Amino acid sequence: MNKKPTLVAELIAEFLGTFVLILFGTGVVAMVVLFPSNATAHGGYTNITLGWGLAVTMGIYVAGKVSGGHLNPAVTLTLAVFRGFSWRKVVPYSIAQTAGAFLASALVYRNYLPAFHQFDPQLEKTAGVFTTFPAFPALPQAGFLDQVIGTALLLLLVLAITDELNVPPGANLAPAMIGLVVVAIGMSFGGMHGYAINPARDFGPRLFTAVAGFRNNGLTDGSRVWWIPVVAPLLGGLVGAAVYDFGIRRFLRASQSSS
Repeated sequence: MNKKPTLVAELIAEFLGTFVLILFGTGVVAMVVLFPSNATAHGGYTNITLGWGLAVTMGIYVAGKVSGGHLNPAVTLTLAVFRGFSWRKVVPYSIAQTAGAFLASALVYRNYLPAFHQFDPQLEKTAGVFTTFPAFPALPQAGFLDQVIGTALLLLLVLAITDELNVPPGANLAPAMIGLVVVAIGMSFGGMHGYAINPARDFGPRLFTAVAGFRNNGLTDGSRVWWIPVVAPLLGGLVGAAVYDFGIRRFLRASQSSS
């Protein structure tokens, strides 16, 4: 009989899965930003969207079997509200995810330290390697709406892909499909606020930038925009799940019960 993972095991999995996610995600942004003349960075924003999508896929593959591979407090909260995920695990999962994101950012920074010193010696303009910022700082509601829409799309599609009543891919393909969802969101909704769509992905690295002394980090220096990619994704995830459950899943359940 398979033994259910303990909460400690689940938290370690969420930590490591998010750690891998942020390593690849912030790593690709560092490549594009810090090496603008390098041929490997000529893909620019396309590289970033593909890199983040692959990062999500790899992180889910790392953690999925043990913890479910949430890697995102918006996913964890939404599953608690709509799928019966244990409420007692919501805060611990979110803390583990944020810690994984923080430490991954520290490792990426250490790896690219000479490049940061050369490109931005005073650390005044590169906090965006790790965290997101609004395209229109004077209109915080624009970034908020963008994050709600992006995360609503994420959770709507995650629930569709993983719904046993729908037409889900094979279990081993679901992480790849979710990664493609993130690519699509980045390509379609990435301009207004950097498509964080994940409070841990944004706040963990942003907290690192504050600790490491980055200027204009959105938390302790510059415009205090840190709350937008934290609050808006939590709301957006709930919106996306509600749309899926009331717009699609209830008909699937009715069809199953009548057959």
